[in-house]
Amino acid sequence: MEIIQSETFKEWFARLRDRQAQARIAARIRRASLGNLGDMKPLREGLLELRIDYDPGYRLYCIRKGQILIVLLSGGDKKQPERRH
Repeated sequence: MEIIQSETFKEWFARLRDRQAQARIAARIRRASLGNLGDMKPLREGLLELRIDYDPGYRLYCIRKGQILIVLLSGGDKKQPERRH
């Protein structure tokens, strides 16, 4: 599965100070590229929330287009939802 990351997501990811969180998120994206979406919640109109159960609980918001594309639109944590981009 091809993964396309938005500039907004890339900026959010680069600003993460917790290196362990970055590693877990990167591993989650790698697993998704292999077709394993793991813990996810369909929201509406094709929007998916990939959940990462680490520290405050990270969320990646994606759109899936068929079997070949996931677009990472945004990321955030449960602790500070106002910081989601």
